[in-house]
Amino acid sequence: MTRSWSRRMFLRTTGVTALALGLTSGPLLTGRAAAADEFGDLRAKWRTLILGAGFSPTAEPFRTKLAELGTRAAELQSTMAPATGSLWPDAVWTDPEPDTDQESFGFSAKMNENFSRLRTMAEAYCQQGTGLTGNASLAADIVAGLDHMYARIYNENQTRYGNWWSWQIGAPQALLDTCVLMYDRLSATQIANHCRAVDHFVPDSAVGSYTGTSTGANRVDLCRVLALRGVVGGNSAKIALARNALSPVFPYVTSGDGLYADGSFVQHGTIPYTGSYGAVMLGGLGMLFALLAGSSWAVTDPNRQIVLDAVENAWAPFLYNGLIMDNVSGRGTSRGISATDPEQIQADDHLRGHGILSSIVLLGQGASATENARWRGLVKGWMQRDYYSPPLSNPSLGLVSLARLKSVADDTSVTAIAEPTGHRLFSSMARATHRRPGWAAAISMANKRISYYETGNGENLRGWHTGSGMLYWWGDTYANGQYSDAFWPTVDPYRLPGTTTSRKTLADGAGGDWGAAKPDVNWVGGATDGTRAAIGQYLRGLQSTLMAKKSWFCLDDSIVCLGAGITCTDGTAVESVVENRNLGPTGAHAFTVNGTVKPVSHPWSETLTGATWAHIGGMGGYVFPGGATVKALREERTGRWSDINRSMSTTALTRRYLTLWADHGTNPSDATYAYVLMPGANTTQTAARAADSGWVQILANTDDQQGVRVPSLGFTGVNFWFGGTVGALTASAPCCVMIIEKSDGTAVICVSDPMRMQTGLSLTWNRAVASVTSRPSTVTGATTGSSLNLTFGDLSGTAGATQKITVRLG
Repeated sequence: MTRSWSRRMFLRTTGVTALALGLTSGPLLTGRAAAADEFGDLRAKWRTLILGAGFSPTAEPFRTKLAELGTRAAELQSTMAPATGSLWPDAVWTDPEPDTDQESFGFSAKMNENFSRLRTMAEAYCQQGTGLTGNASLAADIVAGLDHMYARIYNENQTRYGNWWSWQIGAPQALLDTCVLMYDRLSATQIANHCRAVDHFVPDSAVGSYTGTSTGANRVDLCRVLALRGVVGGNSAKIALARNALSPVFPYVTSGDGLYADGSFVQHGTIPYTGSYGAVMLGGLGMLFALLAGSSWAVTDPNRQIVLDAVENAWAPFLYNGLIMDNVSGRGTSRGISATDPEQIQADDHLRGHGILSSIVLLGQGASATENARWRGLVKGWMQRDYYSPPLSNPSLGLVSLARLKSVADDTSVTAIAEPTGHRLFSSMARATHRRPGWAAAISMANKRISYYETGNGENLRGWHTGSGMLYWWGDTYANGQYSDAFWPTVDPYRLPGTTTSRKTLADGAGGDWGAAKPDVNWVGGATDGTRAAIGQYLRGLQSTLMAKKSWFCLDDSIVCLGAGITCTDGTAVESVVENRNLGPTGAHAFTVNGTVKPVSHPWSETLTGATWAHIGGMGGYVFPGGATVKALREERTGRWSDINRSMSTTALTRRYLTLWADHGTNPSDATYAYVLMPGANTTQTAARAADSGWVQILANTDDQQGVRVPSLGFTGVNFWFGGTVGALTASAPCCVMIIEKSDGTAVICVSDPMRMQTGLSLTWNRAVASVTSRPSTVTGATTGSSLNLTFGDLSGTAGATQKITVRLG
């Protein structure tokens, strides 16, 4: 029998918790009212957190989502067939040789999948508008399924196999969510059984030390399990343990997993993961903060403010028009279309970004009024600008997230905030973002501390060169699907834009799982004033003899890209990729070189000699100072998500690409390249920049130093791979220097030590300087009639951060 509950009855049952969450319409409560104790309040609050609130079940997109949920639950109910090693015939968990190999990972994932399916059925039972709301038969099958899982696999006598995550995070989270949703249908014995099983797989010792798999996002997930175990089982000590175990997550770290003061987020020790594990951590903390707020176990650690600050310090720099940049999503970029997804929804940077937007809205409920208002403005702006993949049409976004985002979209008191401009350098994870009016770019690098890429669980098998200087970029109203539209399974993995690579054949997963491969280099990083930047990467190839020095000078309307010292003895060709644009399934964008429009046929290729500029219609321009010989290629490429992730779809996909690269030949020695990327420029603007031979002056492009000067911007940037003299600058040791001469007669000198080793750097600028007006306490300086001499007492302890000195010019 279906029992209908009014909003008034629901609020009366759940008390002030529902009122505090602003519930106006939402999920159905069935059975007896929640107990009038604190555990009952927390169960009611968690129901609202996981089922959503404030939306009408008869309004779109919720009506359709609820109907789809009901259809899926009905399918699961009709196919559930309890057997010795499974609850569904297509999700067998019995492992004939239980261990921790890839095959066992698959079986443990199936165990987890069974719990996820039961959770889906429980949601359909509790939500209004599913067609199964309060259905007694469905409730009985859910409870029977839980009993079967306890009796056959997830109990205190079972030894785990396969992936630890499935047993300690995935399965218990789904199990405990289901227990909360079905609480009034479960007996005290059943509750005790499930709690005992969770205690077995997730003992208190799981958060006993902040090491191994109990750090960062994983720690937050484990705390969620412990907190919900306490809520379901009425155990205050478990909830207190979960709250206290969150504290190590909050402080900034200087190595390993967690948030860094410069905004970096690292997981698995060496992988930039703001967009994946970081997103999980952000969402998990938002849920736990909201759950425990106002209770006896509220999170009061003052360091929680670090997480709140990270919304704009760590996450916002990588969000653009609703997407989260792929260079901080690790293995997540290979998770396109799952082979087992009946809806065949393709995940991408936009869909991942939308989930982060929802988490920011949730976190704002526990922040200050000022923070909450600003974040809602940021989220509204990102939502409005995401023309490529509108968030409220995201097929993978759950009802809860949709409701949060729609509340922002419909809130007339919220004014959308424009995309911020500026440069952010994340030295602790070898990443950079450059944001200008009309476009944004990002750079991915690797060093001794940050891996080339991460593979594992059969995922991201060909991400080998993503850390070899990949340069991503997007326009404000164009190219927002550049990496979303089946880019990763169809792009040539040896020709990622911006990279310098050897064509040496690499095996899937080359270098080892979980970020095992890191280059033995220190000089990776740069200096920035927050608007412009000089960035460099000493590149060593993955399983290759390739060596190169790469620099990027990030300016107002362009990025100047230099390469030097490119040397390799692999016996294969070496290339520096200027561009590799994904033109989509049918793209025929015009390609113009030195004013001549090239063919649009596929395939087409040409060696372009004496090229001074090139332009891709609707995208942007490329200038080659002094002229260059580059190669161009139009081609259609076919790939499958399963090529790069073994659990993904085997359906063939074809996309058109336009690729432009410098061919350094086989076994090059000391090769170079130079080009200027101009996102969004038209042909006239590109040609004009190429004709202005004095716009950029290349001061050096050697294995020892790389530097440029742009007189019209007052910009000078030099990467000193070794000490020496470049133009008006002399450095005693390796460092990065960027100078901005302003129209008001002052200049800002930005210096960093990407190697984090210098303790007595001397820098001379042969420029008349009247006085030093500001400087860090560790920097001393003296002026002469024609030069400025600076001494940096200790750059090794600044973690590659920029030291800024302001001077008044003579």
